[in-house]
Amino acid sequence: MICIHCGADIPDGEVVCPRCGTAVQIVPDYNPLEDVLAREVRGSVEGATRQIQTDDIRRYRRGNVSQNVNATRVLSQNEMSRLREERRNAVRRGQGGAPGQSLRRNTGEQERIRRSTGEMRRRQDTEELRRDRRQKRLEAAKRKRRNLLIALFCILALIVAGIYIAYQNSYTGMVKKGYKALQTRDYAAAERYFDRAIIKDKSKSEAYTGYAEIYIDQDDLDGAEQVFLSAIETQPTNVNLYQAAIDFYMDTEQPAKISALLKDCEDSKVLASVSDYISVAPDFTPDEGTYSEVQEITLSSSTKGEIYYTLDGSEPTAETGIKYTEPVLLQTEGQIEMKAIVVNGKGIPSVTASKKYNIEFPIEDAPAVTPSTGQYTGPAQITITVPEGYTAYYTMDGSTPTAASSQYTGPVDMPENTRTIFNAILVNNQNGKSTEVTTRSYITTSE
Repeated sequence: MICIHCGADIPDGEVVCPRCGTAVQIVPDYNPLEDVLAREVRGSVEGATRQIQTDDIRRYRRGNVSQNVNATRVLSQNEMSRLREERRNAVRRGQGGAPGQSLRRNTGEQERIRRSTGEMRRRQDTEELRRDRRQKRLEAAKRKRRNLLIALFCILALIVAGIYIAYQNSYTGMVKKGYKALQTRDYAAAERYFDRAIIKDKSKSEAYTGYAEIYIDQDDLDGAEQVFLSAIETQPTNVNLYQAAIDFYMDTEQPAKISALLKDCEDSKVLASVSDYISVAPDFTPDEGTYSEVQEITLSSSTKGEIYYTLDGSEPTAETGIKYTEPVLLQTEGQIEMKAIVVNGKGIPSVTASKKYNIEFPIEDAPAVTPSTGQYTGPAQITITVPEGYTAYYTMDGSTPTAASSQYTGPVDMPENTRTIFNAILVNNQNGKSTEVTTRSYITTSE
């Protein structure tokens, strides 16, 4: 034990201090300062050997602005000796007081040291708890981010897979598969894919075009054409189908069929959309019929382009027809079938317009011949009335006159003292037709 007054060592079993004679107080040989020093040394060693934490690096980088008041350090031997000496001096200064007072001072000092030590320990525990909580929060945040990224990746993968599957089974996907099968000449598969595409959306034209390609690839243009005509029959107002059919006719060099296709269309929206391909057949003036004189036929069309016609009933084309430049004069008697087309700026011919004209020139009655039949004395003359457009021919021997007979140019002298059979006809100068014969019988005698 140590004397609380003079600090001298008291041998075991002694109850009085051998140096100052003070009665020994039964106080444990314990001083809290020793524990404090031991903890400081132990903490310094542990701090020097523990793993450096991220928070320590951050505090160091901040320039140690806010120092940890509870941090410990390693004490040198001199510092430890100095602390022990200060503790002994404090004990000696307390020898002059009463034993109870010294005990109270030691007890108060111990309580203060205990509170300080507890506070330090609580602070250390609190800091460690904060670090643990911060580390756990960081790890939890990392796990959360990782799980979120995994979830997002899975959702994205499902979306991509769904889009791919939907695309493969969509109208566009079916059409694409159909064309791919067509490239490998797998016509059965191509037909199935195009059929499925049409079922999904019958208003779009791509599937019909692909379907027609199956026939075109096998040189069956009629089958390809029927694909479009059947679709248009069920959808007469579908602009896309009409455009697809027009493209088909143009690609296969059948422009003449475009006008036939559009001729039956009654939808104004369709006609407005394909107006560049419309070629209106020409109109005829006058209209067909039977005429008794030469006719002048005029052709016209609302479509800007060239007009071609024929007069023998054949189909006109830009290569075989007669190009219309002025009214056509029909001056041959008989029936004439006139056909005409218009070829527009895109080279698309209209449907053929046809008219029939029947030209029948009128036939005059038998010519008027004077004088009438009878007996005449003395010289006399025979006269024939010739209308405009006709020429008169006659004979005086009873034969039937023709265009080869004598042409009447003026009064003819009646023969004397004989019987004369005078026959006369009129011949149409335009068609050469002859009238009926007028016959006169004359007997002449001299006075």
